[in-house]
Amino acid sequence: GLLKQALVNTGYPAEDLAGYSEGQELPLQLRTVTGSGEPFVIRPYQQQAAVAFYQDGRVQGGSGVIVLPCGAGKTIVGMAVMAQVQENTLILTTSQTSMEQWRRELLDKTDLPADTVAEYSSQRKDTGPVTLATYQMLTYRPSRDSDFVHFELFHARPWGLIIYDEVHLLPAPVFRVTAELQSRRRLGLTATLIREDGLESDVFALIGPKRYDVPWRELEGQGFIAAADCTEWRVAQNAEDQMEYALAPRRQQFRLAAENPAKQEVVKDLLEREAGHRILIIGEYISQLQTLADKTGFPLLTGKTPQLERERLYGEFRKGAIPGLVLSRVGNFAVDLPDADVLIQVSGKYGSRQEEAQRLGRVLRPKKDGRRARFYTLVSVRTCEEDFARHRQLFLTEQGYSYRIEGEV
Repeated sequence: GLLKQALVNTGYPAEDLAGYSEGQELPLQLRTVTGSGEPFVIRPYQQQAAVAFYQDGRVQGGSGVIVLPCGAGKTIVGMAVMAQVQENTLILTTSQTSMEQWRRELLDKTDLPADTVAEYSSQRKDTGPVTLATYQMLTYRPSRDSDFVHFELFHARPWGLIIYDEVHLLPAPVFRVTAELQSRRRLGLTATLIREDGLESDVFALIGPKRYDVPWRELEGQGFIAAADCTEWRVAQNAEDQMEYALAPRRQQFRLAAENPAKQEVVKDLLEREAGHRILIIGEYISQLQTLADKTGFPLLTGKTPQLERERLYGEFRKGAIPGLVLSRVGNFAVDLPDADVLIQVSGKYGSRQEEAQRLGRVLRPKKDGRRARFYTLVSVRTCEEDFARHRQLFLTEQGYSYRIEGEV
């Protein structure tokens, strides 16, 4: 693994044909009718992605990355690969919520018995033929000088496949241990192979090459993800806030622009415009989000919201009992809210292209009535937030999306 990293960093990516260690057998089939009684057919591009990865078990396949838009069913691709490999599988995810979604999907769309799907978490340290864990759990250590005590999970069973969900978020310590796991089949799943730290080449070196990629607008044209209208809503600061911004040290200016109080009135106007729709408000700063939650009456979910409360609120939103949610960064990934069709982004993590794409993805699940998704990003004019917004939008504009400009032009 370290050799492959060094080679790719010098411009000579290695083709690994050494083969794979056999994992313990795991009989697994995809259902034709889900556990909830709905017909289930894997989509053509999902099957193509699984086949491109596995390549009938030849050494040329079995490791690599599949890139699909948010809402396109990457979890189903992972399960299709598991059905081809038929061996014990370790699935690494970004959060407890993501683990719960994987578990629900596995039990709903495969014939796996419930007792074969185990959870390795802070609550329980179970392992089974299919084991779910989070990156956060794996990278926990009591102190900076301590060992990563949970890395033993990589060797707890004879894994035939390791799935890295949202592989673009792979933490550096997991990179290091993955370098020692090159004899295991490795599947990376992501919507964007953008890493703001520039370590995309390490993903390719240690997980494997890109095996399948499909443009977002292509799937939109086929009706597999919702069509989306993107709007950059420009918001002016009042005179007092402009002065505070101008006099502030450069490091503080971004937050002042991001938390521009005038955005609250724009949110109110947008909620009136989008009345009757299922709305997500998402941002970076908790104080700003708390104010919006108080004004809108929508529940606020942050990293400190207990998992059971998160699941309850997500469930209420899915059922239509709650018209909207206010989300911190916990809403960036693996939140399955298929009926959400409007997202209002009030602030973000500087110029993160990956975050912009992930947030649009929250509303791209295809709607039963075919309605379009709407994505609003609020930007303070004549501030550094405009420059960061332009950078954030680069990935989506490359995918064929355009932003309509409204507000203070």
